[in-house]
Amino acid sequence: MLIATTVALLVVMCMALARALLGPTIYDRILALNMFGTKTVLLISVICFLFGRPEFLDVALVYSLINFVSVIGVLRYFEYDAAVRERAEHD
Repeated sequence: MLIATTVALLVVMCMALARALLGPTIYDRILALNMFGTKTVLLISVICFLFGRPEFLDVALVYSLINFVSVIGVLRYFEYDAAVRERAEHD
């Protein structure tokens, strides 16, 4: 059952990468990369359980925090960039 879970996660991760490459807007791409990061955390957790290595859970937690902070940072950057462009158009 864990092998099927691992395969399903890998398929979903491939689909998320496809959406990240083909997404019509930047927000679709960011959402797909966020989903890829979440699935990566799940994959690390499943591998941790498969191999009986509980120390990998720490890696998964750190990766999830990095994923969260980076997505917020990228969204803030694009929000700031859009505000600068809008202000430049009005001047």
